[in-house]
Amino acid sequence: MRKWTAAAVVALLTVLLAAPLTAQTQVRSLQGQVTNDRDQPLSGAIVYLKNTKTMSVKTYITEKGGNYRFNALSPNVDYEAYAEYQGKKSDTKTLSSFDNRRNATINLKIK
Repeated sequence: MRKWTAAAVVALLTVLLAAPLTAQTQVRSLQGQVTNDRDQPLSGAIVYLKNTKTMSVKTYITEKGGNYRFNALSPNVDYEAYAEYQGKKSDTKTLSSFDNRRNATINLKIK
């Protein structure tokens, strides 16, 4: 059986405990509001978020007040967001990998 020194145990625990913190700081979120052409919030709109690297798409149905939120997004990927409501679509907006904000906001307007 292998004996561990106190220094080795402390070093291992330091690495294991720091790993979740490092991973947590490497994600970002996107939030915003979907409105109509009169700037009124649209609840029930569908927001599409496309990962341009994998081409996977996530969706979010806006809450009361037209708000949406996507969490745990990779900082190394560009994302494209747009919204649809009753057959109408907003312009597509990009969240760039060069945007280093942890909590980005993109508002979408359906015309």
